[in-house]
Amino acid sequence: MITRRLLVLAAACAVVPACAKPAGRIPGTRIPDDETNRAIIERIEEYRQAVERRDAEALVLMADASYWEDRGTSDAKDDYGIDKLRWVLAGRFQMASEVRYSVRYDKLRRVCPGGASGALEAGCRAHVEVQIDASYTVTDARGEPRREDLRDQNELVLLWTGDKWLFTSGM
Repeated sequence: MITRRLLVLAAACAVVPACAKPAGRIPGTRIPDDETNRAIIERIEEYRQAVERRDAEALVLMADASYWEDRGTSDAKDDYGIDKLRWVLAGRFQMASEVRYSVRYDKLRRVCPGGASGALEAGCRAHVEVQIDASYTVTDARGEPRREDLRDQNELVLLWTGDKWLFTSGM
């Protein structure tokens, strides 16, 4: 009887850890859990919430002066920097309402000037690969509301200034 109880207890102890969340990952992501990665994800979540609020001013304040967007194309005509970012965001948000914007975090890579990816210093960059799932309402040419869906893969690049993370591309 004691042997049987010990076997049941041993089996239960073996199963419980297998059901737990993967050790060392930020919940709901594939990103290793550490203080720096959490701060980066929190900054991106602030960005995501500002998009849903259609808050162009808040987004511009999250961008570094070196911000540059190439829109993922080889055509330089659609590239822009921080000066045009405010205009682009305000224009998009004027046309859209009922914005839903979700982000799935696939991969985060940090690169620092000193070469050490672990030591946080001013000038470090975070490259975050994400999957975007968004929907919004726009008014079509007939004046009718139309719900649009967007799914995209993107890389968000952030710069550590020494006191906060700012976006340098990907917004």
